[in-house]
Amino acid sequence: MPQAPALRRLAVIGNALPRRCGIATFTTDLHRAISVARPQVQTGIVAMTDTGHHYDYPPMVNVQIREACLSDYRQASDVLNTSRIDLVSLQHEFGIFGGEAGGAIVGLLERLTMPVVTTLHTVLKTPTRAQRRVLDEIVAASAKVIVMAEKGRVLLQTVYGVPADKIAVIPHGIPDVRFSEPEAAKLRCGFAGRMVILTFGLLSPNKGIEVMIEAMPSILKSRPDALYVILGATHPTLVRHHGETYRRGLMDRVQALGLTDHIVFLDQFVDYETLLDFIAACDVYVTPYLNEAQMTSGTLAYSFGLGKAVVSTPYWHAEELLADGRGVLVPFGDSAALGREISDLLTDDTRRQSLRTRAYADSRSMTWARTADRYWEIFDAVPRAPHLTLIAQRDELPPAPEELLPPDMRLGYFLSMCDDTGLFQHAVHSIPDRSHGYCVDDNARALLLACALNHPAEAGLPEVLTTRFAAFVQDAWNPDTRRFRNFMSFQRQWLEDTGSEDSHGRTLWALGTCARDDTRASRRLWAEGLFCEALPSVESFTSPRAWAFALLGLDAYCDTLTPIPEANRLRHRLAAKLIARLRDSETPEWPWFESGLSYDNARLCQALIATGVATETPLYLDTGLRTLRWLMRQQTAENGCFRPVGSDTFGTERCAPQPFDQQPLEATAALSACLAAWRAERDDAWKTQAITCFSWFLGHNDLEVPLVDFDTGSCRDGLHRDRPNENRGGESVVSYLLSLAEIRQLVRITRVRPTGTLVPFRAAHP
Repeated sequence: MPQAPALRRLAVIGNALPRRCGIATFTTDLHRAISVARPQVQTGIVAMTDTGHHYDYPPMVNVQIREACLSDYRQASDVLNTSRIDLVSLQHEFGIFGGEAGGAIVGLLERLTMPVVTTLHTVLKTPTRAQRRVLDEIVAASAKVIVMAEKGRVLLQTVYGVPADKIAVIPHGIPDVRFSEPEAAKLRCGFAGRMVILTFGLLSPNKGIEVMIEAMPSILKSRPDALYVILGATHPTLVRHHGETYRRGLMDRVQALGLTDHIVFLDQFVDYETLLDFIAACDVYVTPYLNEAQMTSGTLAYSFGLGKAVVSTPYWHAEELLADGRGVLVPFGDSAALGREISDLLTDDTRRQSLRTRAYADSRSMTWARTADRYWEIFDAVPRAPHLTLIAQRDELPPAPEELLPPDMRLGYFLSMCDDTGLFQHAVHSIPDRSHGYCVDDNARALLLACALNHPAEAGLPEVLTTRFAAFVQDAWNPDTRRFRNFMSFQRQWLEDTGSEDSHGRTLWALGTCARDDTRASRRLWAEGLFCEALPSVESFTSPRAWAFALLGLDAYCDTLTPIPEANRLRHRLAAKLIARLRDSETPEWPWFESGLSYDNARLCQALIATGVATETPLYLDTGLRTLRWLMRQQTAENGCFRPVGSDTFGTERCAPQPFDQQPLEATAALSACLAAWRAERDDAWKTQAITCFSWFLGHNDLEVPLVDFDTGSCRDGLHRDRPNENRGGESVVSYLLSLAEIRQLVRITRVRPTGTLVPFRAAHP
């Protein structure tokens, strides 16, 4: 692969000043440092804005994202892509992004066409299932992940299974200021003649301030001139939900202990220069945090870097930074030990000065200039390969799955299968067959395709066409029966009042996806409204595929900003129905939901996997994975190629599937289910199976015949025993294009990973 060109444009995603939080301070400081280190590189910040707030951001903030507004994430990815940004530096903390466990940021990352380097400000030892899923997806989408302590590296490897070579440790940056004595700064801050103890940062209960307050009486016995300064505004989230109750409680305790002359609350978020003055003025800096799970503390790093004697509880960052006598560690919640150690430092000038000089000397490698250099080393090393286009093989078997590259997205044939009503059902060879008209099944699939092609790396469907598919779905809704019609004649006459349960479920799936992923806010609102109107009917259905399709729709719909409470209850209800159906049907030799295999089998597994991940229900997830493993064994030929359940199997009971006729729908369902399993488990075996399913379209099949015309994007209707089916109907072309969209998205995620199965890229020979 040729060497990547020099970086010219870089964006940092995170909070930004004047928002009041540690991530905002870090992001702003990091941006400043990397900009100074490489002034020739254009840099900017994509700022996360918390709900209900507006900030007067400086010019360095090019884009802002409202954390709860999903369309903002899409628009931000579009801006980054169209601005030809070469690399994104993501600052990750679960609480600053929207969605469950901050999962909204994953949608942005998946749409980006450039590599991402992620700094993880928190690495949890015991994450929830949602937190684990989100972090796994962020790591998968990142070329490199950076943590600020060795503990973060250990947790990423042992808890999350991240390869060692994907992790870098760069300590929190610090200001580069001269070592100085505190007297001059005390005079500027109004603390002259006092021995100053300082804690700064946003005030919240986990900071342990009350423990330090309880320690003050013992400190005053040895140093009556001691003053404890608590600098920082109350955390905005705490204020939003509880006002200043916590701060007032601390102040009441101070008054009850008679400490009002020795403890000062400064309720302010100070600027950079003022902060440095306060740190310079203190004799001892203290972080009495209450639990160990604190991976990074900017306040600790800054105070250590300014050469302060630090006393702290042994949370992860402090335990590492202050090890080997670089500071003093005391047990969590132990006010007596805290008082003893601080008293000793305030009365032992020699020991205090020794700690100060050592902290300053040992922190020189942490200055922002040195930190920026280390970030640039990582940025420069990230592969940024140009996109290469596959010219698919026609006269020989396509490349093996591990070498597979996705074809271009060709939409010509699909467009020829559409008219001003919607997508035709069938074709005679490659000529639309008007005699069979249209169906909601295929137009719902077409709406799913429109959503899948919203990624900026894809050309997308014409807006007018997406609107036609939506209009078809709207017209299919029969408010009298509370069901969708399915079949429509070429003369636009509905041929029934009520369609099948499966077509209703599939339409719900398309609507839920449209409500989440459509680029137009008005169409998202339309889809959300119709989804909610049509959803209740599915509870009385008996078809397991209808349940599965509806669950897939619920999985998307529940990711929107305002899902109705009924949606979550119903997703559990439908998942329980699938579980019950499996229990009634399965035997040790036949672990399946029905007594026979039919069409779209893998969607049952996919629905349970997706629902299990979203609701953090191990039973759903494990059942989906277990049944999918069995199904994929049934759909794997002796030579390893994908062999979908043939339609000759339909109607038979508890027997091995027949190999023919093979239809594109099955390959698409299996591919999607395998990718859902891969996202849930991060086991690359699932990814390999998904690629094997896709290669079926390209000729890795029983007849060794490609089903796809790579110039037009058409797809044959399947494989007979002795030949391909030369008809190319709507279901087949949409199935292929949906699979192609998923594989191309997989490549976009995988291509920036040094060890992905789809890299390095190469072009096949025509």
